[in-house]
Amino acid sequence: MLISFLLIPILTAIVLLFIKKDTLASQTAIAASLATLALAVFASFNQVEAFDIAWLPNLNSRFTLEVDGLAKILILLSAISLPAILIASAKNEYKQKNIFISLLLFTQAGLMGVFLAGDALLFYFFWELALIPVYFLCSIWGGEKRIAITFKFFIYTFLGSLFMLIGILFLNAHTAEHSFSIQAFIHANLTGGQKITAFALFFIAFAIKMPIFPLHTWQPDAYEQAPTAVTMVMSAVMVKMGLYGVLRWLMPLFPMAFMAHINVVVILSVIGILYASFIAIRQDDIKRLIAYSSIAHIGLMNAAIFSHLQIGIQGAMVQLFSHGINVLGLWIIADIIEQQTGTRSMQQMGGLAKKQPTLAILLVGFALANIALPLTNAFVGEFLMFNSLFQYNVWVGAAAGVSIILAAIYTLNMVQKVAYGEVSTQINQMQTINKPAQIVLIVLLIIVFVTGVFPQPLFDLTADSLQQIIVK
Repeated sequence: MLISFLLIPILTAIVLLFIKKDTLASQTAIAASLATLALAVFASFNQVEAFDIAWLPNLNSRFTLEVDGLAKILILLSAISLPAILIASAKNEYKQKNIFISLLLFTQAGLMGVFLAGDALLFYFFWELALIPVYFLCSIWGGEKRIAITFKFFIYTFLGSLFMLIGILFLNAHTAEHSFSIQAFIHANLTGGQKITAFALFFIAFAIKMPIFPLHTWQPDAYEQAPTAVTMVMSAVMVKMGLYGVLRWLMPLFPMAFMAHINVVVILSVIGILYASFIAIRQDDIKRLIAYSSIAHIGLMNAAIFSHLQIGIQGAMVQLFSHGINVLGLWIIADIIEQQTGTRSMQQMGGLAKKQPTLAILLVGFALANIALPLTNAFVGEFLMFNSLFQYNVWVGAAAGVSIILAAIYTLNMVQKVAYGEVSTQINQMQTINKPAQIVLIVLLIIVFVTGVFPQPLFDLTADSLQQIIVK
């Protein structure tokens, strides 16, 4: 079954290269992504055997796919996100749309591989497979400043990947059998200084991908200039690669180095939370506001993980899924508004509740989830994460807690500017949103409130991983 998570999107992506008709290309991709979703739902509630075959025998690297609770929750998020994006943006016009969708499917395959890989070289291969299609998607279909911004994105991610590759080869050289398996890496023969070096190499790659302060500057620009469908993938799923890397690789491989750097990483994360929140308050571009909001939420998750308390790590794992659903809903609404009004400026919006009341209700629902209102999914994870930070250090917890107020300010300000007031000229141009996009938003909002009221399945899903990754 695990190999199907790769084969379905890859084979479909190849087929799409030969389908010139836009409607047929969209329908084919949606059907394939729904098949992947069905597999992900099945895998979430059943035991799935690992997939392991020889891959690069000369390098002692194997094609090993493994799945535990942490992988399952991110596989499920990826599987939900792609059909939601494809359905919601099916009416959007792109030049060579079949190639655009094909690259999105290659990205999904890369993401699935990252979350399933049990071999470090395979992990790196899929890490790059997820990034390369995004580079082309942004540089070809992006906004006016796409070339400069995509180059900046490429430099950041390339350097991060290079650091990680050096770290992987460094660890491989110190394993007994020169193996790339995670178990061999855990037992690598390293001195204290070598562990610190290897930790730094991996951490820089993961920190850039999240991103955390001060390595975050590529993200708002990339989110703004990328086609919104691509921004959805990047924000809902791709940034989780960094947090996943910390949980799957950094903590188990370098427990002592991890412990030694807890304070500095938590402080940087909290600075990033506050910085991004204050910047979000000043934004007029709705895409940049959501981008900075995402930086703040990712910073909170990273701070909770590095607080090194079980309750914080558990909250972060649940929030990986919840944040993805919430930000996906916000991006879809932002895309609908931009496609129909031609603007991202909130100053030019207003009166959405009068013109499109259904869309305004959906916007309010996701906005409430974004500020972690009780009974929404984000409340569960944030409650646990803030609890962890207060246990770690009351002053750090209090500083991070300011972001709750700031998030309410910029999120509710967005709702007020977009949904209320007099109907602006741009909003007055809007037509009724298409039914498929409306259904997607409603389904996502149902997930928001169901997992907010009854989060136990998410806890059950990640329970096995929690015991494996916590550093003793």
